Amino acid sequence: MKDLAHTDDLTKEGVTALILSAKKRAGLTWEGIAEKIGMSPVWTHSAAMGMNAMPADKAKALAAVLDLPDEAAGVLEEFPTKVWEQAVPTDPCIYRLYEIVGVYGPTIKALIHEKFGDGIMSAIDFDMEVIRVPHEKGDRVKIEMSGKFLSFKSW
Repeated sequence: MKDLAHTDDLTKEGVTALILSAKKRAGLTWEGIAEKIGMSPVWTHSAAMGMNAMPADKAKALAAVLDLPDEAAGVLEEFPTKVWEQAVPTDPCIYRLYEIVGVYGPTIKALIHEKFGDGIMSAIDFDMEVIRVPHEKGDRVKIEMSGKFLSFKSW
């Protein structure tokens, strides 16, 4: 794949398309790719989708694992523009996450304020893991999120 034409004008969106195609062709999972580059699957996917900038060594490692053009690594290192749709998506898996925040968002906020004070959980200094938990009524999805607490300041 390294002989792709027009690699000078690769965009984040173009590199994401290359990554998805190469991942499918290689039969790899996000967990497998993440293990090969030494990062978490959540962060690896987010960066591959253009939502995070990769450090140079991780970008080069991802490009090597997926046999991407050398220029793709440079694009993966670029700072992202984090744009996401404001409308609620119709994909059932994503919609349910919106529903969780819609239903439990005020509760989560209240509990954060009770335990930490007036502030927010960072989505920048942040970790997340998606875990499969065996359960007698059917396996469960466990999403663990951990973000630095950022208190609001009066000025």
